[in-house]
Amino acid sequence: MSLLPPLGTAGTSMLENYATVLIFVLVGIAFAGLALGVAKLLRPRNPNYAKMTTYECGELPVGTSWVRFNVRFYLVALFFLIFDVEVIFLYPWAVVFKHLFPVPGLGALVFWEMVIFLGILSTGLAYIWVKGDLNWVKKLIERPDSGFAVDDEDAVAAGAAEEEVSTQ
Repeated sequence: MSLLPPLGTAGTSMLENYATVLIFVLVGIAFAGLALGVAKLLRPRNPNYAKMTTYECGELPVGTSWVRFNVRFYLVALFFLIFDVEVIFLYPWAVVFKHLFPVPGLGALVFWEMVIFLGILSTGLAYIWVKGDLNWVKKLIERPDSGFAVDDEDAVAAGAAEEEVSTQ
């Protein structure tokens, strides 16, 4: 007689379910620790100057690694991740939808739920597109009191600073 229930069956209590998850987490941590420990014991240790330098596509690194990046890089990366992760939800939906479409009422419900989901995504994409956050180069604003053109974000910050000075 086996101590474990057959695969695909639920345990008799919630405590058994949590115990199963705990066992899987502990086995995963032990396996990762064992793999890293064995790799540390077996790998060769012969560091030299060439191996310790930063690899930059065959070029020697120049300057410091602490470089300020424009915030637009982060915004575009964040937008990409948001839409990329949400598009991943389309694949399981398509697999399930194939089987649920023939069911009366349920297929239409699942279809319209996805239409609403895609509508929300499209609205978000249209919003960041109209706002100009997908443009690499933003338009410059000409300030009337000086001959300098500044970014949209800088103009807002400068306007707020000018208001503070004028009120004092």
